[in-house]
Amino acid sequence: MSEWNDKIIEEFRANAGRVGGPFEGTPLILLTTTGARTGAARTNPVACLRDGDRILVFASYAGAPRHPDWYHNLLADPTVTVEAGDGTAIETFTATAVPLTGEERDRMYARQAELVPGFADYQARTSRVIPVVALYRRDRERARAIGDELVRIHDGLRAEMAALLAAVEDGLATGAPVNLPGRDLEGALRERCLSFCTAFHEHHANENERGFPLLERAFPGLAPTLDRLREEHVRLARLREDLRAAVGEAGSGDPAALNARLTHLSAELEAHFAREEEQLVAALNAL
Repeated sequence: MSEWNDKIIEEFRANAGRVGGPFEGTPLILLTTTGARTGAARTNPVACLRDGDRILVFASYAGAPRHPDWYHNLLADPTVTVEAGDGTAIETFTATAVPLTGEERDRMYARQAELVPGFADYQARTSRVIPVVALYRRDRERARAIGDELVRIHDGLRAEMAALLAAVEDGLATGAPVNLPGRDLEGALRERCLSFCTAFHEHHANENERGFPLLERAFPGLAPTLDRLREEHVRLARLREDLRAAVGEAGSGDPAALNARLTHLSAELEAHFAREEEQLVAALNAL
């Protein structure tokens, strides 16, 4: 397979994106991923479909029972390099890979199968659902990716939560009331959430938009994930209210009660942060 791929890659680059043989007439790109195990660059010719500003690729593997290696690679590291040609020149750029889900995946695969009937055959040959991946071109001039900013904010909240837990544990050890350091947790959360919203506003220069609506328009397949995260926001708000009740108006409270609520909130927050980072960072970095 490697030798066969190498021949297609050589022909693609020699003819500005045009190849003959079984791929003649089929739109192709060269997709370079980072090996999940080796860390080495891996280049594969893949069939593609242009959909507005994004390029869709299909992990068909000719209907094989398992996903191709390049698909596993981009799941581990969604930063990829794309070489696209029009018969006169090849353009090379960095992109973010985001797998499509649900109805959007089904609709895009059906469109590809209509244009290239072989893809209907590939799906019929295998019991796995062939993944469809959207490639979003990155803006090289952006100073900081918004997804990386989200992780930075999460890390700040993690550090603040650790400090709060330490303060409560000290109270448990001494039996004294706990004075929360600096400001209350709700205030810290509000400040950092506003900071994140401000980063979104500055990055997209649209004061009427906020993060989730932006993601919904850019990545319709993320809608179920965003709905779940909204539900989690509601639950976390209730937990914060419980914590405020335990802290009391004076900013101090019973260490045992605080420890129980804070430990619960910490676990819920960490699960929520991990889910956002796993499912949203790549998409945010592509905006």
